[in-house]
Amino acid sequence: MSAPDFDRIARAYRWLEYATLGPLLQRMRNHHLARLRVCRQALILGDGDGRFTARLLAENTQMRATAVDISGAMLELLGKRASASGDRLWTLKIDAREYVPEERPDLVCTHFFLDCFTQADVDALVGRLAPTLTPGGFWLVSDFRIPGGLLQFAARVYVRLLYFAFRMLTGLRTNRLPDYAAALRRAGLHLVTEHRSLFGLLTTQLWQRDER
Repeated sequence: MSAPDFDRIARAYRWLEYATLGPLLQRMRNHHLARLRVCRQALILGDGDGRFTARLLAENTQMRATAVDISGAMLELLGKRASASGDRLWTLKIDAREYVPEERPDLVCTHFFLDCFTQADVDALVGRLAPTLTPGGFWLVSDFRIPGGLLQFAARVYVRLLYFAFRMLTGLRTNRLPDYAAALRRAGLHLVTEHRSLFGLLTTQLWQRDER
């Protein structure tokens, strides 16, 4: 399966996001920041234009981070936005499915990123990266979800439309949300806290690796 081309939407990404959901996605990314101040080595996968990375490094001046993205244009924007962090930030243009950390992170961040992959890809990625987390390390994930009840049908339609739009704009072939929670549990992580928004359509979760 060919990789999607996110270079096409890099410069418009922020405004496309605001046009659909306003500031909600960024609020979800930033929701758990206060709990991450104990972390010192972050691995950030697919942060797009870098608004979260810049905020994370600005609030935690002891943190070093590696940002991985398949899009060179997104990484360029991220580097500029987080330039104040200096040599505390490394950027790598590589498919996250092929990346193996050189240093053990105590934080992995995947905001609206795992939904770009198939279930098999997510299982493999989590299975490879979770063991590199330090004991007690965190995995922060924000994503869309399908709530139960009366809004379930509307949510499914909305998510389908988002996938269709990204297929047209980037060539993304994925068309359904993966069960990343099951993959994280199988890898030995447990859910610490969760925050939901927009009637349960959006979630941001903090997972932790067992301390053993």
